[in-house]
Formats: sequence, structure tokens, C-alpha cells
Amino acid sequence: MITDYLPVAIFDAPVWNSIVFLLGELVIIILILWIILSFLIGFLIALSIKKKKMYLPHLLRPVLTLMEGTVRLVCLMFGVDSTQLMEFLIKIDNQMNYSAFAKVPVEKRAVFIPLCLRSAKCPARLSPDVGISCISCGKCPLGDAIPVLKDAGYMTFIIPGSTFIKRLVKKYRPQAMIGVGCLMEVKEGLELGRKISMTTIGVVTTTDGCVETTMDYDMLMKAASIGLATELRMPEKQ
Repeated sequence: MITDYLPVAIFDAPVWNSIVFLLGELVIIILILWIILSFLIGFLIALSIKKKKMYLPHLLRPVLTLMEGTVRLVCLMFGVDSTQLMEFLIKIDNQMNYSAFAKVPVEKRAVFIPLCLRSAKCPARLSPDVGISCISCGKCPLGDAIPVLKDAGYMTFIIPGSTFIKRLVKKYRPQAMIGVGCLMEVKEGLELGRKISMTTIGVVTTTDGCVETTMDYDMLMKAASIGLATELRMPEKQ
């Protein structure tokens, strides 16, 4: 019967063949553009890292969000490893969040510090409401840093993990936060900030680990000073 051949006739029609051909061309064009854009972004990242200057951050960030996997491979071809790329992503986010962070009143800001920075002999106790309550015992630099942050008006918390951040954000309602941690923790913290529409600045520790890690406290004070009339500083050692 004629109707038995109708579907085949439709798919063999010149119009359908033209549509399939155009779709194929479109896919190839998109693929080519994707590759070209990946190489362009990878080149800009490598150049930014080499020159220590951020090139087109407002273009790089959204493109990296969309094509991070492909760009990561291209970056390897330009000699940029995953650690350098992660550091670069954090720098981009910090730079893009700088102006918005500066506009938030300091009393509406929070600082989240990982408990791995405290001394292994820390006598302070963990509370579900505030995390570790620092008593400035002198066993680690946190005892010097936290009073400076609190005196400036910051809500300051020493916490064991990201679950605590979500709980404390819900409880104290900060409008902006500084997240301290290793590369992966800071990256995840910046992503969390985007998800909950909170302006976030990341400060990366200088060593990784679970016990007595270290950080550049001057870098923390510099981040905490954004938008303030007076720059915060660590107390001078006697």
C-alpha cells in the first residue's frame, strides 16, 4: 500500500535532507567556535598568570563557568596546571566581588575560619551556635587576629566545615562573608556564595592539612579592610 511507504518518503524528501544538512553544519560551526573560544580563554588565562595582570575578567568568569572542563584541558597545553587555574578563578571572583563587598556595612559581614588553623593544644570548646569560641590563649595567631576583626565589627566564626557556614548564615544573616581555607574549600565557598546570592571574598591558607595549618594573616586583614576607612592590622609582636 502507498501509506506503507509514506514515512520513508517523508524522510527522503529534499526538504528534510536540507534540514538535516543544515543541522549538521550548525553543530560543526558550534564545535569550531567552542574550540576557538576555549583556546582564546586558555591563552588569556595563561597570559594573565604570566603577566600577573587580569585580562578581561568579566568575560573570563562566565565563560569559565560554562566551559571549565574544556578550558582546563586547553590551559594544560599552555602550561597552566589545575592548581594555578583554581588560584586564578579565586582571584577573578575576588576582583569581581570587591566593589559589592566594599558597600556592605562591616557589621553585616562575617568571617569564616577553619578550625585547622588553631593550635593542636587549643583549649577552646566547640559550640553549635558559634563554632569554636576563641579565648585568645596565645597558642596560635588566631588569638591576635580575631579580636581585631571583632573590634572592627565583623561577625567572626571558627568552624569545622561548610555545614556550619550554612547554619550560621541562616542564623545570623550576614550580607557578605570572607571565607578562609585551602584552595578547594575557598572555591567551594565562593560557589556557595553565588548560590545564596552573598558577596564572598576568599582567602587561601598557605599550607593544607587538618591540624595547625598556616595562613598569611596580613592577607586576611587586607581582605577585611575592603571598604573600611582604616586598614586593619595584626598587633605588633612584643
